[in-house]
Amino acid sequence: MSRRVLIAGVGNIFLGDDGFGVEVVRRLSQRSLPDGVEVRDFGIRGMDLAYALQDDYEVVVFVDATPRGEKPGTVSLIEAEVEDDGEVSLDTHGMDPVKVIKLSRALGAEPKRTLVVGCEPELIVGGEDYDDMVMELSEPVMAAVEGAVKMVESLVEEIHEKDRKQKAET
Repeated sequence: MSRRVLIAGVGNIFLGDDGFGVEVVRRLSQRSLPDGVEVRDFGIRGMDLAYALQDDYEVVVFVDATPRGEKPGTVSLIEAEVEDDGEVSLDTHGMDPVKVIKLSRALGAEPKRTLVVGCEPELIVGGEDYDDMVMELSEPVMAAVEGAVKMVESLVEEIHEKDRKQKAET
């Protein structure tokens, strides 16, 4: 049986480059991926994602805008390590992947391998009022979307190649 993998796009499409993860999973959903790989757009629905993480996924890949001080459009692969500090909170109108992971663990999710395919944003607006909303990605972030799609496809292939090798050894 192939490993179950969740590719979770997160972000707010109304806040500029924060919509990066949503765009990447939109494109991935149009591609052919192996059985056992689920691609879902969670947007800002942190509770939905926390409950989805209760399923038996062996690998979860978050796709998100990740400010890290790099050049805008830089795509990074991050192995997420979330410390259990006992605090569990969630903004039901926003999405903080670390808080979502902590909540999912508090609800009983088994520890999983969690990766983040992140892109350095150029523009993330606050969204405090409607004048702040920008429903498009900046040029460098839009240019990075296809590279992120290929990175996720490569990760999925790597995960499934390990599965094939393990099956062949048994």
